[in-house]
Parts: sequence; C-alpha cells; structure tokens
Amino acid sequence: MSKRSAKAPDDSQALRVLIVDDHALFRRGLQMVLEQEDDIEVVGEAADGAEAVTQAQDLMPDVVLMDVRMPKRSGIEATEQIRDLLPHAKILMLTISDEETDLYEAIKAGASGYLLKEISIEEVADAIRSVWAGQSRISPSMASKLLSEFAAMSKRADERQQLPAPRLTEREMDVLRLVAEGLNNRDIAERLFISENTVKNHIRNILEKLHLHSRMEAVVYAVREKLLEIK
Repeated sequence: MSKRSAKAPDDSQALRVLIVDDHALFRRGLQMVLEQEDDIEVVGEAADGAEAVTQAQDLMPDVVLMDVRMPKRSGIEATEQIRDLLPHAKILMLTISDEETDLYEAIKAGASGYLLKEISIEEVADAIRSVWAGQSRISPSMASKLLSEFAAMSKRADERQQLPAPRLTEREMDVLRLVAEGLNNRDIAERLFISENTVKNHIRNILEKLHLHSRMEAVVYAVREKLLEIK
C-alpha cells in the first residue's frame, strides 16, 4: 500500500475526510453536505471503531469525524490507535454523548475537538477546516463541563512529590490562560495585541516544552500541575 504524504493539502488538494458513525443515515447525510464543499473530499466511511482503524490506514485521511459510542471498538479507543498510526491526522469527535468522562477521555486519546450532534450539520465543514488548521473545537455546552472536570481533577490530584514543571514564560502563560477560556488564535492575538503567527509560535513552544500534542492537553496539564487555576 502506498502512503500519502502527511503534509497539509495545498490549494489544489482537498482535505481528505473519513466519516465514522454507526448510523448509516447520519453518515450519508454528512457525506451529502460535505460533498458540496470544494475543499473537502469524503474518502470513506466506517460503521465502528475497528473498521475506522483499518480504513484510516488504507485511506490516509487528513481529518477523521469520529462518533464516541460504537460497537466492536469505541471511538475513543479508535482515536488513540489512529493517532499512534497516523500522527498527522486530526480527529474531531461528533457525538450525542455529553458525558464529562467521554469528553475528557477523548482529549486524552488525542482528539482535536468534541462537538455534539446538536450543532447544525452545515457547521461541520467549518469545524473540519479549523481542526486541520490547528484549532481546537468544542461545543459551547461542553466548555463549562470541561473546565469543571479539570478543576475536579486538580483537587483530586495526589500530593506526591513531582518533578518541577517545565518553565513557561509570562507571555506563554498568558496565551495558555486564554486557550483555557476557549479563545481561538485570532481572538488571543487581538486580546494580547500580537499577531496570529506569534500566537501559533507561542502555542507550539508550549506544546514542545510540555511534551504534549494538542492545546487541550496543554490546558489539562496546566491545571493538573497548578500552573492555572480554574475557579
């Protein structure tokens, strides 16, 4: 099997999307909507987590739309495997589950976003572009649950001796706090009076220092290590 390059698609190359959901009608509806977008190509679909892993290896998608609760293998298990096999791929959870545990486990598995199916189907294309561009997408109704889970996790943290946390600069901390508030790169740039590229550089430095893969993981880490306080 020949493998595609993990580079970002250029202007003439559409984003390759794999749809994973155990409801055939929902998959078909998503495909019909996404096929209207010139810069998005649905390259395949899967009905469960096991099939998702196989299809991802065969099709090399750029973005995977992943349901959480499916037969044979959950979307969270599939996400973890796909992230290991295809580090370049972005995974966007699209689910009816509003459980804090599913949200947190999806982030730990490497998901770049968590959207509830209550959003309009037309918004999915924009979310696909956002996660591929490095943004994190989360349904507004889940944002407060996310922060509450982080806060609870911080309070439950053991008082065991830990190695000193990597030192972040004052500006990196400013950026991380705004990421925790759910702001995107453009809004962070406006708030701090810096360019969007500078924000991207700060986030890249934060992830490298903390040895993490996504901005949401960085927020989880910062709360756990008490670099941030969620009130």
